Amino acid sequence: MAPSHVFSRQLSTAPEPAGSTDLGDLPVWNLSDLYKSIGDPQLKADMARMASEARAFEDAWKGKLAEAAGQTGKAGLGAAIERYEAIEEVMGRIMSFAGLNYFSDTTDTAAAKFYGDAQSTITDISTHLLFFGLELNRLDDAVIAGAVDNDPRAARYKPWLDDLRLARPHQLEDRIEQLFHEKSITGHSAWNRLFDETMSALRFSIDGEELAIEPALSLLQDPDREARRKAAEALASTFSDNIRTFTLITNTLAKDKEISDRWHGFADIADSRHLANRVERPVVEALVQAVTEAAPRLSHRYYAIKAKWLGLEKLEFWDRNAPLPETPTRTILWDEARETVLSAYHGFAPEMADIAGRFFDRRWIDAPVRPGKASGAFAHPTVPSVHPYVLVNYMGKPRDVMTLAHELGHGVHQVLAGGQGPLMAATPLTLAETASVFGEMLTFRRLLSETTDPGQRKAMLAQKVEDMINTVVRQIAFYKFEREVHTARREGELTAEQLGRLWVDVQAESLGPAVRLSEAYETFWAYIPHFVHSPFYVYAYAFGDCLVNSLYAVYERSPDGFQQRYFDMLRAGGTKHHSELLAPFGLDAGDPEFWGRGLQMLEGFIDEIEALDR
Repeated sequence: MAPSHVFSRQLSTAPEPAGSTDLGDLPVWNLSDLYKSIGDPQLKADMARMASEARAFEDAWKGKLAEAAGQTGKAGLGAAIERYEAIEEVMGRIMSFAGLNYFSDTTDTAAAKFYGDAQSTITDISTHLLFFGLELNRLDDAVIAGAVDNDPRAARYKPWLDDLRLARPHQLEDRIEQLFHEKSITGHSAWNRLFDETMSALRFSIDGEELAIEPALSLLQDPDREARRKAAEALASTFSDNIRTFTLITNTLAKDKEISDRWHGFADIADSRHLANRVERPVVEALVQAVTEAAPRLSHRYYAIKAKWLGLEKLEFWDRNAPLPETPTRTILWDEARETVLSAYHGFAPEMADIAGRFFDRRWIDAPVRPGKASGAFAHPTVPSVHPYVLVNYMGKPRDVMTLAHELGHGVHQVLAGGQGPLMAATPLTLAETASVFGEMLTFRRLLSETTDPGQRKAMLAQKVEDMINTVVRQIAFYKFEREVHTARREGELTAEQLGRLWVDVQAESLGPAVRLSEAYETFWAYIPHFVHSPFYVYAYAFGDCLVNSLYAVYERSPDGFQQRYFDMLRAGGTKHHSELLAPFGLDAGDPEFWGRGLQMLEGFIDEIEALDR
């Protein structure tokens, strides 16, 4: 997922009307399943109740967990975890509403104030819960094992306890952890919010129009090369005008992370992310190495082919995502996008389409582009007692359909994993991308199978190749850029010029000699939200894409029983390590050859494009 929104117009108790546009009736999400409005008495009551519950929980259990581990029933450790989970769920519900409400319109001052106040309130409440994980991790392994063996209520939470104990080597004294926790509101959370509000407020002047970032970025896919050039120059100009702000945000967050990592004893700058992802550093390093070594066969080769198709000696950076001449230019209406995705899902498993259909039918999707709305796309799981919500910025382009398929894949995954409960439903980021990329692949394969015209088939394959390059090669380049930035920041603040050089150098290595990265491109690091919200998140996309390529190959070879194994994997949520989840498919991410096999599908698509071009 990602982030989260009110109106000075507050959310009303009645659903808002769908956004009627020339794309069809685009749904605007109805958040009343969480709360009716920021003035909802239930919301205020839940905040007060959680403040009381958290203090009572601390009074009841702090300093007593060793004793509870030896008991069962209401006095046992399982009962304590259940009570803790119940509080966490209501707090998650509150923050989901505040966040989604805010990201509906980040320029709305009432939304921003409510979001900030909610963050502050929930942080204050959760300080009374902070002791719980810390105290549990001070118990001996034998004590925890005894509780799991003797208390059925505790046994249910064994995966959560196992995950919690992975953090033991990095755990600090309670008061220091509390300080880190409370300071987050005025630390990284505040800088995240500054980035979001600054980015939402930016306007890009193109042919006399003042566009927000989503429509401006969308023009980089325009068939008209001049339109792409103007969009690129407008983006670069506005980014440059605001580069001091983005440079300060980047420097501050990198230093904030370095301080936290140093205090918590993480050896490598990405180790805290690897721990959160429940993935070993050597596995990620093997992925990075495999993608880096494959880049000449993938992105370098493809962009050289594309330059020839477009009649250019080299692609300018704004040509990279340009449609091929054979690409259909028609606008895809919302109803067609819905039918395309749901039919692809149904062809794989009717249950998958049924779950995804709820997002449309019950208005769990926010689709229109509008001023102030968060850019990009995400699926937010909220809490298991409610349901996920999806945000997209739909403009009727083929890539928008694939984005919809991607986010609905997340949504299906989150619905299925919800049965694990609030503490164990969340999936590590590396596996969280599996269902989303698989949903994209199903949709693409469905469309490709229905395409008989060679020119259209070539255009579809080219678009898929570009999406896969963006998901795999480019995201690994993003990860390498982050490593360069966070490493260099340890030696002192970085200037905008230094950041720009690091950005261009890493991107040039990734994209290859057929793409010219002009001076204007030096600022394009500034708009990537993952660098701000989730440092080192980006390799999860490449992990998920390569993993899905391998999974899909298994599906094609032996479809019998695959759907059931796939749904079992999604339902597991965060209860199993990636090695356990992949074993039923005969896959092992720890195998050095695994990533190379995952990249073969992308290479095969490029081979097919070349064959069609002969």
